[in-house]
Amino acid sequence: MNNKVSLETQEQATKVAKGIQKKGQTKDQTKLIAQGIEKGIAEYKKQQSKKSRERDKDRKQQVKQKQRTAEALAGLDESEDVKGSNKLPWFLLGLSWLGFVGYLFLG
Repeated sequence: MNNKVSLETQEQATKVAKGIQKKGQTKDQTKLIAQGIEKGIAEYKKQQSKKSRERDKDRKQQVKQKQRTAEALAGLDESEDVKGSNKLPWFLLGLSWLGFVGYLFLG
């Protein structure tokens, strides 16, 4: 257990345990209380790091979603440009046929 808990955490736990020590309490009892406090601090740090990882994960998912949305919108803009450019050749073909027919009948 002591290997998993940092020195700073052990010192904090000992300080708190000594601060709440009652008269007639043995050193062993104080040591057990300090160990319990260490466990509590370690558990709290685990929970906070887990929450931090979850927040980072959610943030990354939001960033990816925004990128996908932006790419999808860019793809729609490109497809609209392609649709508009498909009309131009047909318009020019029709115009040339009208010109050809007009040349034959009027010329």
